[in-house]
Amino acid sequence: MEKAKVAVFIGSASDEATVAPCADILKKLGIPFRFTVTSAHRTPELVDSLEAAGCEVFICAAGMAAHLAGAVAARTMKPVIGIPVAASPLGGMDALLATVQMPPGFPVATVALDKAGARNAAWLAAQILALHDPELAHKIRISRERFKSDVAVAGAEIEAKYC
Repeated sequence: MEKAKVAVFIGSASDEATVAPCADILKKLGIPFRFTVTSAHRTPELVDSLEAAGCEVFICAAGMAAHLAGAVAARTMKPVIGIPVAASPLGGMDALLATVQMPPGFPVATVALDKAGARNAAWLAAQILALHDPELAHKIRISRERFKSDVAVAGAEIEAKYC
């Protein structure tokens, strides 16, 4: 198995379905990754071992107090992307604020809540890696052209139906 360039951490196994779209996009782009459950407080050494093995970007999804992304950012100088998960009665607002409000010098790039955030976390990780990988940059450009084409097709279908 190729060494992971991206680590995707979830704070609980119950977050798997929410974050699975992130893994799907990384697979589609051919980016080697590791997707696992970890704990901000109980297993912080996983960050060190993955970084030593060549991991370049960390994606962390957590709900409620959402300490995971911040704890990872405290242990690495690699980019950290946080996905806030709506796991409490506050609808994810607690996770969003905990993920985005980091002290100076320890940034966490924060994306949207839940599955939309999981998708954008994968795209952001890919863009970071593409800074030094022209083949990956080309894959991203092709994907964006496909997105553009999908909008044009949907627009033509609606226009044909109503105009």
